[in-house]
Amino acid sequence: MFAGRIVSTGIGVLALVLCTLNMEAKTKVTKDSFGKMPDGTPVEVYTLAGDNIEARITTYGGRIVSLRTPDRNKHMDDVVLGFDSVDGYLTDEPFFGALIGRYGNRIAKGHFTLDGKTYTLPTNDGPNTLHGGPKGFDKVLWTAKPIENGVQLTYLSKDGEEGFPGNLTATVRYTLMGNDLRIEYSATTDKDTVLNLTNHSYFNLSGQGNGDILKHVMQINASHYTPVDSTLIPTGKIPPVAGTPFDFRTPHAIGERIGNDNEQLHLAKGYDHNWVLDNKTGKVAEAAKAYDPSTGRTLEVLTDQPGVQFYTGNFLDGTIKGIDGKAYVHRGAFCLETQHFPDSPNHANFPSTELKPGGRYHTVTIFRFGVQPK
Repeated sequence: MFAGRIVSTGIGVLALVLCTLNMEAKTKVTKDSFGKMPDGTPVEVYTLAGDNIEARITTYGGRIVSLRTPDRNKHMDDVVLGFDSVDGYLTDEPFFGALIGRYGNRIAKGHFTLDGKTYTLPTNDGPNTLHGGPKGFDKVLWTAKPIENGVQLTYLSKDGEEGFPGNLTATVRYTLMGNDLRIEYSATTDKDTVLNLTNHSYFNLSGQGNGDILKHVMQINASHYTPVDSTLIPTGKIPPVAGTPFDFRTPHAIGERIGNDNEQLHLAKGYDHNWVLDNKTGKVAEAAKAYDPSTGRTLEVLTDQPGVQFYTGNFLDGTIKGIDGKAYVHRGAFCLETQHFPDSPNHANFPSTELKPGGRYHTVTIFRFGVQPK
């Protein structure tokens, strides 16, 4: 039900394998300390170092804490918001780089019904449950081990954790190959449950802490989106983006229409909505692409998921000091969270997020980096 894979045959497979082996040989994986939890438990960080990209993944929340890529002048800079050690992530921070679960995005009023039973979740976003609740997957320690080209993280979420049913075993593999940071999510359960995993990295292709992202150019391959109510819960409608500031089928600067007199923009204080992707194949395909004219950096997001949440850092206000002490200003980053739709368990017309015993949740997202010349 959640599968997304690319299948090739014949000579194409051999070429793909040879290409992959060539790229795999260039990724070095190392482990270091990233600090300690309040109870003294060590937190680790794994560095994936390739020819052009370096990614750092921590066991606390499975977070991408650093992602260094070159600009058009081959200058390396960190393009995700974060902190220098685990201490920053133990504060009230906005999910920087985190693995999100059990349910990415919002569930209305902290309730959903499954198999005729209503489950109640703790609320942490006004009347709603956001990103799995007060102690979601972003705030737990994952068990890690190095794998070829990357790191594998595993977490057992016990039955009833944050109100969700079932003992759920989640595995996330981060691998770096060439210019691609690949995230592969898998999970199984022993009881019917709902599940929606994603990554919440905040990107600034000019470099973290280097101003806002309003001049970044965005394209999203989606003809429809899910508008929200005053608490940012989807209304259930799926209107077309045509003729609205939500039409990114052709490239637009993020700041071009973000200040338009539009009810949806007012409710979210900018962009913070789910786009319904045009790709209906269930296979990995390009969902969105961002470009920073000042540095030439590009980011393609590929996924097999039906939706992507585009968020423009509307609640950043300059008070958070991140890596190297840089202040994270209003709209100082954007997020592209690949996902099933928000509040799907309460909308029969949305793609199902149910996972049953004997089934396997499996989905892939790729962050692909590049450079565009002037």
